Amino acid sequence: MYSLYERAGWGSVLVETQLTLSELKYRLEAVGDLLTEPQARDRLAPVNPIAQIPTLILPDGAVMTESAAITLLLAETTGRDDLAPGAAAPERARFLRWLIFMVANIYPTFTYGDKPARFVAGDAGRASLRANADAYAQRLWRILEAEVSGPWFLGERFSAIDIFIAAMTRWRPERPWFAAHTPKLATVAASADALPALASVWARNFPARAEP
Repeated sequence: MYSLYERAGWGSVLVETQLTLSELKYRLEAVGDLLTEPQARDRLAPVNPIAQIPTLILPDGAVMTESAAITLLLAETTGRDDLAPGAAAPERARFLRWLIFMVANIYPTFTYGDKPARFVAGDAGRASLRANADAYAQRLWRILEAEVSGPWFLGERFSAIDIFIAAMTRWRPERPWFAAHTPKLATVAASADALPALASVWARNFPARAEP
C-alpha cells in the first residue's frame, strides 16, 4: 500500500487523483498547514527534508517526492499508459515537455507567492514578490493555453497533464481568471472535473468550490 502525505486542496491532490485512477491502494496521512504550523513541518521533515507535499511512501518504504517524478514512476510501476504516454507514443515528447513546464515553471510561482515572508523581508518587498510571481504565472498560463490541442491538452488523448490543469487552476488566479483569459485551459479543467472516477477526490480537496 502507498502512503500519501497530504493536505486537502494542496499539491498532494496531483498524486491522489493518479493513485485513484490507477486503482492503487493507498492511505492518506494528513499534515497541517506547512506554511503556518511548525508542527506540520516537523512531522514531514523526517521523510522529506524540505517538508513539501506531495510526499509519497512507496509500498517498499522508499520515499518519493516531486509530482512529475511520481507521475512517471507510477506509470512505469503499473505498466499503464493512460496517464503518461509510453515511450513509443507520438504524444510522448509533448507530454514530457509540458508536464515538466508546469512543475518547473508554474508551480514555483505558488512556492514564492503563497508566503513571501519566507524569502524577503518587509511588507513592500513581500507584496512585490507576490505580485511579480502572480504576474509571471499568468504569462506562463497563456503560453500553455497556446499549446492546448483539445478536447484534452494533448488532443484526443487524456493524460496526467489534464489532472494538473484541473487542480492548479483552482489556485491563484483561480477559475474565473482562466475562463476569461485561457478558455481552452478552462475547458480542459472542467472536463477533468467531470470525470466520475475523481468525483470524491475533487470534492474532498475542494469542498467549497466543487463547481468552476
